[in-house]
Amino acid sequence: MALVSGCILPGMSGDAARTVDPEFPNLDPEVVAGYRNAPETMVAEVIDGELSLMPRPHRRHTRAASRLGIRLASFDDPGEGDPGGWVIFDEPELHLGPRPDIVIPDLAGWRLERVPAGFFDESDDLSLAPDWVCEVLSPSTARLDRTRKLPVYRREGVTHVWLIDPLAETLEVFRATPDGWLLAATFEGRSVVRAEPFDAVELELGRLWGS
Repeated sequence: MALVSGCILPGMSGDAARTVDPEFPNLDPEVVAGYRNAPETMVAEVIDGELSLMPRPHRRHTRAASRLGIRLASFDDPGEGDPGGWVIFDEPELHLGPRPDIVIPDLAGWRLERVPAGFFDESDDLSLAPDWVCEVLSPSTARLDRTRKLPVYRREGVTHVWLIDPLAETLEVFRATPDGWLLAATFEGRSVVRAEPFDAVELELGRLWGS
């Protein structure tokens, strides 16, 4: 092992020492550099210490995410008689775990009672795991979302995950259990549904598909 700027990096020898980024001392410096220097046309995430670069979502993808956010407004910005009780963000950059894993779901929500003072302070990394996450699937991201990101969300205590596929016109609702993720419901087409944890209101799936 080689000593670099007061930090010991495993797996390095001789003169192969590299400068440790003080914000991400547990990540490979080359991974951090790739994440920081990612083109604006790509979405950069770091999962299990590996850099993932994906193209920005297509219009059908972004339309589904945007329309879902609108449908859930009664939870985040409630009017009279609305359920409220949530803070919902579009594409938050989450820093989860000690390494950390850097993930950017399409939408994420926190129950209001868990939101601490200073939560909206831009200077702080968003390291508080959400209660709900939504990933809008595309052919290029579906495998990553299912096999790499779902375990991160489970580890960090996310209680619900929605996977939306605008091409197949499906919504899968996953609930965390002590034994792992339970597929609580699958909805499709243009059904009008109630999907936990937002089952206080009806959701018209057809409004998400952009047609």
